[in-house]
Amino acid sequence: MAEQNAGATKEKKTSDKDLDLSNSNRGVWLVKVPKYIADRWESVEPNATVGKVKLSKKPGEKPVITLSLDDQIVAERVETQPSKNGNSKATSKISASGISNLSTTQQEIPKEHKFVVSNIASQHVAIFSHTAGHSAGPTDPLPPCPDKLSIEGKVVQRAECLPISNTDQLYKRLKREALLKPVSSARKVIQLNNVVNTYKPISKHAANIKYEEKKKAEGKKSRDDKDKVQEILFALFEKHQYYNIKDLVRETRQPVTYLKQILNEVCNYNMKNPHKNMWELKPEYRYYKKNSDDESKKKDGDASSDDD
Repeated sequence: MAEQNAGATKEKKTSDKDLDLSNSNRGVWLVKVPKYIADRWESVEPNATVGKVKLSKKPGEKPVITLSLDDQIVAERVETQPSKNGNSKATSKISASGISNLSTTQQEIPKEHKFVVSNIASQHVAIFSHTAGHSAGPTDPLPPCPDKLSIEGKVVQRAECLPISNTDQLYKRLKREALLKPVSSARKVIQLNNVVNTYKPISKHAANIKYEEKKKAEGKKSRDDKDKVQEILFALFEKHQYYNIKDLVRETRQPVTYLKQILNEVCNYNMKNPHKNMWELKPEYRYYKKNSDDESKKKDGDASSDDD
């Protein structure tokens, strides 16, 4: 039994919810960098040198940690656009509101930064990583691999990356633009020199053409003889007690004004619920078959009166 249990534990499959704790005791630093540095780092090629970290220690003083970005990372990247005459020209940098049109990956950014280290002994912070897996397809030679969630270490120090004072003005400009860009109007008025035809005008729409064809197929409604229209109405009211005007027009195929004249003679128009805005025959024109139960009760009543 023990061997079977050991074999069962070895054959246990890795679940998507399993957490890798192999690096849980490793100490890591949590460094918060400005957005313009993060955007510039993401835009460079993999394994490229983005900067150097320098640690300076002096007796009796706290260590000083500085970050010096690479010159290619810091330099401003101006994109050029070809003009009509074939020459290239630089894109505009400053808009009418005073905000640069270039993204943070193209503007000049501060080169020298310092790390302000803070203690987080009272907090328990860990770094997690997620590795996407893949499912094996019919032509995929690799075996299926589930998603992997791991702990990369626990945070032992936290540092804020801030620019050094001599580049403070450049940093203030970047922070100002970062605050003004979200609130700036996304819609702008642009003068068009040429006519832009976004759609072609249509003289007759499909719905109008279909309606005209339907009207031609039905033909023009002509007034029939009054007696004939009344016969049609009586036959309709034998089926149902209440009708609205649309159904009566469809069944009789008569003009509305002419049909209402006849309806006012033989029908009543209901103004109250439950049959509001519906027509019914006047009492003198009504004839409805009685139920068999009512007829049998009437016969029994007549028979009893005869016996008396």
